[in-house]
Amino acid sequence: MNGTEPAPRESIAAPHPDEAALPPPAFPDPDVRLLRAVPYAEPEGARPLELDLWLPRHPSEPLPLVLFVHGGGWQRGRRDDMGVRTRDWSPSPFARIAATGFAVACVDYRLNGEAVFPAQLDDLRSALRWLGLRSGELGIDTTRTVSWGESAGGHLAALLTLTHADPPLAGAVVWYGPSDLSTARTAYSPHDPNTPEARLLGSAPASAPALARAASPVAHTHASAPPFLLVHGAQDAVVACSHSTDLAASLEANGARAELWTVPGADHVWLGVPDPLVENIFEHSLGFAERLVLRTDSPRTAHRPPGSTAEP
Repeated sequence: MNGTEPAPRESIAAPHPDEAALPPPAFPDPDVRLLRAVPYAEPEGARPLELDLWLPRHPSEPLPLVLFVHGGGWQRGRRDDMGVRTRDWSPSPFARIAATGFAVACVDYRLNGEAVFPAQLDDLRSALRWLGLRSGELGIDTTRTVSWGESAGGHLAALLTLTHADPPLAGAVVWYGPSDLSTARTAYSPHDPNTPEARLLGSAPASAPALARAASPVAHTHASAPPFLLVHGAQDAVVACSHSTDLAASLEANGARAELWTVPGADHVWLGVPDPLVENIFEHSLGFAERLVLRTDSPRTAHRPPGSTAEP
């Protein structure tokens, strides 16, 4: 072997995500193309992380981005799942978002059996870095990014939006996400070492107060925070609705913009409410994202039903 030939280990390794060729597109819907299972990072000692990228089939300019973060208690879940109430939608919720003029990146992140916090937040930052690096060939504009997450993914989306500065995000859509790992709430104790929150941190939040605070979106609100839409079921028995009311109050107290919609009768993942209301929540969330980055008034007029509350 001469000095110009790569070492055997280098020659057999897959190309690094920064340089790897993009996969051929699929066309799951007439108006949408999909790049599935695109590697974006290779954390040391962990599996390669991938994303699915949903795009309009015929974009006319660089696209704003929705960065979607899945739920699952930080311990399970799939990047292409927006929750049980949307799994049977056709077109899928991601195809529907892409058809309005967004790129949608549905991203993997390391689960708590693979790494503890802040690895999950680091992974989302890596996804944004990769998307920015490859933005020219992907046809996206990462300076117009809205994060969108549900449950544990909402927690991570909120943290990313509040702490990522290069470039800053345009806003966040958070469905029933935890915002405070330090405070005891109904059915949750920060002293319990067996909660999903404790497994995320690697110990009970009360025994690691600095780390619990670092992992709590409510501790990171600030005057220049991007706008937030927080939607939460009033009867959520998994993540108390007070997580969203507290985050909205903290954002408002710091001079940032927060829209809060508490949904009467709704449990976690929108259980307990009829299908039209779930559609309404989705359409309202999409309209919020459109108004932030499409530089136009959204045509969506999803109205809250009687009895819904918007605070403040």
